[in-house]
Order: sequence, then C-alpha cells, then structure tokens
Amino acid sequence: MKRNYDGCALCDATWGDYWREVEGERMFFCCSICADAFENMVKRVKKETGWGKIDSISIEGNYSRGRDCVATNGKEKVEFFFRHEDGIITEFRVKNQGTKPVP
Repeated sequence: MKRNYDGCALCDATWGDYWREVEGERMFFCCSICADAFENMVKRVKKETGWGKIDSISIEGNYSRGRDCVATNGKEKVEFFFRHEDGIITEFRVKNQGTKPVP
C-alpha cells in the first residue's frame, strides 16, 4: 500500500520502533496507538467502500484536529475524514467517493 509518509504510517513521526503487518505489509509506526488507528481506519474504508484492498492512502492532519484522507483502489477513490481516541475510530465521514481520475 503506497503511503504519503516516510515515518509512522499514520502520523509521520520518526521516533519509536513499533512494527505491525497491515494488509500483508510490514509497516512502521511510532507506537501501538497509531498502529491500531491505522489498522482500524483501513478496515473502515474497506467496509464503507466494499473494496477488497487499498492501493494507496494519503493522510493530512493530526490527532487533535482529525485527518483528511484519500484512499484509492485502481481507478476508484474515496475522500474521507476521521478521528480516533486511543486507536479506536470515534468519527468517520466519507466526503466524496467515485471513479474520478486519481492524481
């Protein structure tokens, strides 16, 4: 799964040394909370879209204000917003979904 961060898959932090397999890929996270939130977010996107996999995900934002994201699967994309508390999704909102060209 292509991501827009080089550090932690959720928050881009470079500290910590926590690794978890998500969707068959070993990913770096700064902590278990970010890993839980990322994994729960991936599951929620797949549930909302009916997709079997996610090809890429772009995340902007932070813990306190929430995160605006774009996920893709082939030519399909979904734009969504989410917040979490201790890795559990507390708010999830699909903003746009369809087959618009993916940049």
